[in-house]
Formats: sequence, structure tokens, C-alpha cells
Amino acid sequence: MEHKQIENMQQPKILSLDDDFSLIKRFIDGDELVFGELLKRHKEKVRNIIYITLSNADGVDDIAQEVFITVYRHLKSFRFESQFTTWLYRITINKCKDHLRKKNIRSIFLPLKDEEPVFESINEDIDIRHIVRNAIATLPDKLRIPLVLKDLDGFSYQEIADIMECEIGTVKSRIFRAREALKKVLKPLEKELML
Repeated sequence: MEHKQIENMQQPKILSLDDDFSLIKRFIDGDELVFGELLKRHKEKVRNIIYITLSNADGVDDIAQEVFITVYRHLKSFRFESQFTTWLYRITINKCKDHLRKKNIRSIFLPLKDEEPVFESINEDIDIRHIVRNAIATLPDKLRIPLVLKDLDGFSYQEIADIMECEIGTVKSRIFRAREALKKVLKPLEKELML
């Protein structure tokens, strides 16, 4: 029996993404060092969601830090009723919404300036991803966020509904409307996008 225990101790523990629950349980039991593993696993995905949701790189790291501080503070109350990633991405989206709300409030107090066009004249040097990203940035939050989660991050409709805390039908409708709005915005650039 002792030989078998020694073998088990020597076997490295390999954790899969599905094993987030065991890390959370260890954290709840007092092993706060495992939080670093959760952070390492999900940091880039959180940063990508923030970047695409905000449509720029301003504040991505600050918001990601806020997300993980919130997760750290509330992880012991995680209820294991949904996937950890669903809970994490809901927090991420809410932090993005908070940031956009604050930004909109601050803009009220800024002096008016001329509106800059979303698209400049198209030439060969302009990156298609940049054009599409700018087009996505023109969408309102309620359309942009589910579109990004579905088409860029690959979430299912159910996962998006869980993250956004709304019905699947609402998610599908918003994604459809977002895609239609994007078609209209990108229509003048159709030839350039066909490259």
C-alpha cells in the first residue's frame, strides 16, 4: 500500500480546463496560491473579451485587473451552478459596461469636438481586421457584446445568455441585428474586404 501511495505522490497532477472546479475548491479550502493558476489559464481570454468589447486597447489591463480582483474577493462564494468561465466572463462584461458607462458620463463634461470619421480612405496598407474592428465599434453595447462573444470568442447561445443574464431568444435577436448593422456599415467597403 505504501508503494502505491508513493507512486501517486510522484505522478504530476495534470489539470484540464474542466478542472477549474477543483482549483476553486482548493482555494475555498484555504490554498490561495491556486488562484495564480486560474489567473494564468483565463487571463488572455479575459483581456481579449475586454479589448474587443471596448474596441480599443485603452484600459484593457486595468479592467482585467479589476475583473480578477473581483473574482478573488468573491471566489469563496462561487456556487458551482454554472461553469467558472460563464461566471468569470459575466464579471468581465459587467466591468466593461461599467467602464463604458463611466466613459460616457465623463464625455458629457468634455468640450465638443468635430466627429472623426470611422473609416478613412481605403488603401492597400489598411488592415482588414482594423476595418472590421472599427465597424464593430460603431455598434451599441447591447448588440456588440453578444456578437463578439458568439462570432469572435465562439460561445454558444446558451453561454452568452448566461453571461448576459438574458433569454436565448434575446441573444439570437441581438446577434442577428448586429450582423445586419455590420453589413450596412461594411457595404461601402465590400470590394476592399473581398481581397
